[in-house]
Amino acid sequence: MTGQRGSVSVLLAVGILIVLVLTMGVADVGEVLLARSRARAAADAAALAAADELALPTGADPGALAAEYAARNGATLTACKCDVGTFEADVAVTVHVDGLLLFAGARDAVARARAVVDLPTG
Repeated sequence: MTGQRGSVSVLLAVGILIVLVLTMGVADVGEVLLARSRARAAADAAALAAADELALPTGADPGALAAEYAARNGATLTACKCDVGTFEADVAVTVHVDGLLLFAGARDAVARARAVVDLPTG
């Protein structure tokens, strides 16, 4: 029986290591899901702002408004198809994810949104 002394300590250390790695993985997944949610919200806000400017012009640039609303939501506007004379805006935004615990390097969460204003006729 003396040959098994300390085996509980080894098993406990391995168990603690497994729990630590799993906790870090859950934290990383949560961070990525939060960034994806922020990207979706920023894309929606940017598309709506651009479409609103296209439908009810105030003289501002729809692309600049989309970039401003994306930035207010912590994202960077990467594409904006906001043609003057139309009532639809298609945007893409990126939210940078940095500081993950298990996965080295930075990641980006990308989201797209499209907003169309349907004005009543007649």
